[in-house]
Formats: sequence, structure tokens, C-alpha cells
Amino acid sequence: MEWFYAFHQRYAAELWLGLTIVVIFALAWLTVAQMRMNRMIKQYRKLMTGASGGNLEQILNEHIAQVRDTASQVEKLNRLAGQMEKTLRHSLQSLGVVRFNPFSDVGGDQSFAIALVDGNGNGVVISSLYGRHDVKVYAKPLKKWESEYTLTDEEKEAIAHAFKQRG
Repeated sequence: MEWFYAFHQRYAAELWLGLTIVVIFALAWLTVAQMRMNRMIKQYRKLMTGASGGNLEQILNEHIAQVRDTASQVEKLNRLAGQMEKTLRHSLQSLGVVRFNPFSDVGGDQSFAIALVDGNGNGVVISSLYGRHDVKVYAKPLKKWESEYTLTDEEKEAIAHAFKQRG
């Protein structure tokens, strides 16, 4: 223990100076650490308070509820879109019209053939033949762009026009 006492007597000033420097650096480091911690505490409190004044948990719960509600609405819209798609397949989607003059004694293209077809190629071809003394109207069903009845060239042309319009 005497060696320690002798060492202390010989280097007391240097030991005190070194210890003072270490304490000053420790206090500076502690001050910087305290300032950073205070800044982080302020940011944490601001984050936990949220923009609307509620706490973060409340805000997150509200957001999750909105996301679930939105997902439910999207699911309903998808179902509705599917139903509409099925309905639209059976609605009139294509139309082809051809006007013509079947008789040489009648002026103008007063006769016509019109094809009214849904998205599956099902529908009807309606033909009207206009003459001086009478008008004749014919209807022929279509199934997948074809008819079981014999079609005139004008009816085939009307179906071709309708077929070109399909999307």
C-alpha cells in the first residue's frame, strides 16, 4: 500500500487533472445524451398524440377500420361488376344495318336487313322488303352468329357488320 501512497504523492496533480478532464468529458457526453433523449421524448409524445389529438393506438384502430370498410366495399363492387358483366353478355351489343333495293320498279333503298346481336352472338335478323303495294317483314333468330334459316346476302352482310362491332 505504500507504493500507492508514494505514487499518489508523486503524481497527485496529474491524477487530479486527468480525473477532472474525464469528469468534464463525462458531463459533456451526459449533457448531449440528455438533449438527444429530450428531443426523442418530444418526438415520441408528438407521434403518440397524433395529428387529430388522439393517441396513436386510437388513430391506428380507426385506420384499420377504414381499411376493412374499404375492402368490404371493394368486394361488393367486384360482385356487382360480375353481375353486370353477366347481364351485359345478354344485352344488345352489336348492330348491323344494310339498306337495299330488291325490286327494280321501286326507287330508293327502302328495304333493309338489321342484325341485333348480344355479346354471345345470339339475337335476331329482321328483314323488310318494301314493294309498291306491300311491305313484307321477316325475322330469323341467330345463335352464335348463325341462323338455322336460310339467310339472304343482305342479312349475311348485316350480321357481318354486327360481328365487326363486337369488342
